[in-house]
Amino acid sequence: MKFLKTFQVAAARLSFKAAAEELFITPSAVSHQIKALEEQLGVPLFDRGPHSLTLTEAGEHYLQHIDSMFSRLESVTEQLKARYGRGVVRLHMPPFFATELLLPKLPALLEAQPDTDIHINTALAPMQTHPSDADVSIVVNATPDSGLDCHKLFSQAFVPACSPSLLLRTPINTVEDLNQHTLIVHEARRDGWERWAESLGTRLRPKKIVRFDTMAAAAEAAEHGVGVALVASRIGNDRFEQGSLVRLFSTELQTGESYFLLLRREDANRPDVRALTQWLLNEFRIAA
Repeated sequence: MKFLKTFQVAAARLSFKAAAEELFITPSAVSHQIKALEEQLGVPLFDRGPHSLTLTEAGEHYLQHIDSMFSRLESVTEQLKARYGRGVVRLHMPPFFATELLLPKLPALLEAQPDTDIHINTALAPMQTHPSDADVSIVVNATPDSGLDCHKLFSQAFVPACSPSLLLRTPINTVEDLNQHTLIVHEARRDGWERWAESLGTRLRPKKIVRFDTMAAAAEAAEHGVGVALVASRIGNDRFEQGSLVRLFSTELQTGESYFLLLRREDANRPDVRALTQWLLNEFRIAA
């Protein structure tokens, strides 16, 4: 079972290093456990490249069954806790969603569910499917699955923003003024600025570019006056209202993506899961 869990995490992250960090063991231990599992099965589960890790066809097939097995096991475990002990609901979501949207409302959530413990996991990798170890998850661009209930929360869009102090040093009145500034880029959206400029029929030639691996780091860099960032408009609203960031232009980069709330249908009738789901929908869903 330990080797199967290690395989599941490594397959989801496609990284032995990331799996090791999540499982609190060394990358070498992950590698040894995967190798032992492959030897026991008699088939390779991963194709190991110099700088990449991918699942073999057998590995992809095996992962589907492993996910299903752990999902059922964890669901039964949580139902047992709910019946004979204190309720626990496991909530997964992207880090920026957690810090910008959920955290300010967390006291209200805890007050609304006083008899339920909530385990919050902020997945580092972009999620498009419901994790097997989650009861409720919030993902970007959900992958359709017949076994899941799927609720759209809101569409994803980005707007240029910077700190008030930056504007005092070098004002920005036109799109061309951005070329006098450092542009902050989120690694997951390297073409964001290019796409935003294209929507206005222009091109940008910034003085400098700084890249960050998380949206939170990019937004915080903008707050500290490092440069101008494309910030998720819905998620950045609190920063705009507080004045730590200033929205520069009304034109938004429409990504065509959306945030969705997912849960397994067999979990939907659990009172604690149903209550959490309804609270999240009430707080974060925007009517189409």
